[in-house]
Amino acid sequence: MISAADIAGLALDDASPEPLFRQIHKRIAGAVLDGRLAPGARLPSARSLAAQLSIARGTVDAAYQLLAGEGYIVSRGAAGTLVDPALDRSLLGPARTARAPFPMRPPTSAETRSLPLFKMGVPALDAFPHKIWSRLIARRARAMRPIDHAYQPPEGSEELRLEIARYLAVARGISCELSQILITSGYQSALSLITHALMKPSDAAWLEHPGYRNTHDALRQAGMHLGGVPVDADGFDVGWALSKARRASIAFVTPTHQYPLGVTLSLQRRMALLQWAEAEQGWIIEDDYDSEFRYQGKPLPALKSLDRHHRVVYVGSFSKVLSPGLRVGYLVVPPLLADRFAKIAQRLQPPPTHLVQAAIAEFMGQGYLARHIRRMRQLYAERRAALVKALGEQVPALSIELKPGGMHLLARLPRGTDDVKLVDRLSKAGLAPSPLSICGVERPYAPGLVIGFTNIEAKTAPRAARRLAEAFKQA
Repeated sequence: MISAADIAGLALDDASPEPLFRQIHKRIAGAVLDGRLAPGARLPSARSLAAQLSIARGTVDAAYQLLAGEGYIVSRGAAGTLVDPALDRSLLGPARTARAPFPMRPPTSAETRSLPLFKMGVPALDAFPHKIWSRLIARRARAMRPIDHAYQPPEGSEELRLEIARYLAVARGISCELSQILITSGYQSALSLITHALMKPSDAAWLEHPGYRNTHDALRQAGMHLGGVPVDADGFDVGWALSKARRASIAFVTPTHQYPLGVTLSLQRRMALLQWAEAEQGWIIEDDYDSEFRYQGKPLPALKSLDRHHRVVYVGSFSKVLSPGLRVGYLVVPPLLADRFAKIAQRLQPPPTHLVQAAIAEFMGQGYLARHIRRMRQLYAERRAALVKALGEQVPALSIELKPGGMHLLARLPRGTDDVKLVDRLSKAGLAPSPLSICGVERPYAPGLVIGFTNIEAKTAPRAARRLAEAFKQA
C-alpha cells in the first residue's frame, strides 16, 4: 500500500503555468502507467494529501476527480481511494519495489531545460498569480455540480462569455451579445473554426507581409491561396492590396500591434479595410493577441469596435495575458454566423473544461484580470527598458526598433544575413530569438531577430545581453 509517507517528496511547481491540480493528476497518472503504482495500491485521502502539500483540499479533489473520470483510480468508501484494481497489469510498465520512493517531485532546474532566453510569445511565467489561481480552481472544483461533468455547450460557458463581453466593452470598445462569443482552446483552435466556417480550398486570403508564420502554415494546409500585402509605418497597405493583389475573400490582420513589426493600423486604413469587406462581402480576421501591453498612452480600441456591417471576426486569447498552458481563447463572430460557428465547434472543436472556464470567469469577475494586466504592463515596461539598454551596451551591432507596445523587440540585421542559420546557431547556446525572414508570405522577408523580453528580469538583463553577445561572436 502506498501511504502518505511514501509521497512525502511530492512538490508542486508554483512557477509552472500548469494548474496545480493538473500537476498532481499528471504525476499520479504517470506513476500508474509506468508501474510505480500498481493496480489496487491505496492513495492518501484528499484531505491528507492536501495537508501534506499545504494546498486547498479542493485542488486535490479536482485531481482525483479527473483521475477517476479517466479510469485510473476508484473510490471504495471506507477502504479509501485505490488505483483501479481492474487495470490490466500487462498494459502497464514493470512493477517497482513496494517501498521505492514515489518520485512525484518535479525535475529540478539541473534536470530540465528552463525556458530559453529571448523566446517570444510567452508571458512572464514568474509573475503568474499562482496563489489566487489555485484558490479559485479549488473553490470552483468544490462547487461543481453533477451537470458540470456532462458535455458542455459548444459555444462555451455562459458565465465566462458574460465576463468576456464585459471586458471587451470596457477594454477594447467592442459591443457584442453573448451569442456572438465562442470559447476556444486557443488561437489554433479559433483558426480551425474560421477556416471551416468561412473558407474553402482554393479561396484567396490576404495576409500581412511580414506576418505570423503559424497562420500562414495553417492556411496553406487548408488549401488557401495566400497573398502577401506589404506592411509599412501605417500597417497593412489596403491600397496596395486593392490595386495589385489577387482578389481575396478574407483578410488576416493584427491592427493594434502588428506582428512582427509592431506598427499600428492607421484609422484611414482601418476604414478602407472595412469598406472593402462591406463592398466585396469579404471577412476580416482581427487577431488582437497582445493589445493590452502598450507602454505609451492607453491601449487603442479594436478594429472590431468600428465594424458597423458585421464583417469582422475578432480573435482573443488568455495565452498572453495569463498563461499559454491554460489553452483558452475566444472568438467574437458576426450575429448571422453565430449558429454556424457553434455547430462546427460542436463537431470539431469542443471548448476547454468547465473547471478552467469557471475559474477564469471568476478571475475576471473579481477584478483580478484587470489588476494583473496593469501589473504586467508595468513589469514589461521595466524589463523591456532594461534589456534595450543592455543590448545597446553589449551588442551595439543590433539595430533595435522600439515600438509603443508588445511583448517582443525587433532587431534588424544587415542585408544578406542568413537569420535562419544564425538563430539555429544561437539555439545551441540556449538562446531562442526568432528569425524575421520566415515571417514573409510568398517570399522571405528582410533578415532580423524577433526577441522576447517578458521572461528576462531587469536585474538579469545585462547577463542575458552578454550571453547573446558571446553567442554572436561564435556564430
